[in-house]
Amino acid sequence: MPKLIRLYILQVLTGFGLSALFVGALLWFNVANLWHLISTSDVAVVAVIMLVFFNGVVFAGVQFAISIMRMAEDDDTSGGKRQRAIPQVPARVRVAAKAPKARSLRVLGHR
Repeated sequence: MPKLIRLYILQVLTGFGLSALFVGALLWFNVANLWHLISTSDVAVVAVIMLVFFNGVVFAGVQFAISIMRMAEDDDTSGGKRQRAIPQVPARVRVAAKAPKARSLRVLGHR
């Protein structure tokens, strides 16, 4: 099995394990009265499975991203050409404008 696939599977299992611990802690500490809500529901098993699954997807993605980012080498010089940034100087533009005509109050509907 390729090393990257093995790494991905390991990180997914770790993420779902962390998710199970996280959901267990949520229920144990009764965060937002979640334990009472789930324990009095007739679909409690589905709710817990959904909590573990969706948190597992997030945690597995984060675990894999962290493990991939930690693989970077410190002496990485493949960043491309370093070109100097050209400072932007605002240009002055002259615009000829006419003064607006004075409107009488009758035109606006006032008497």
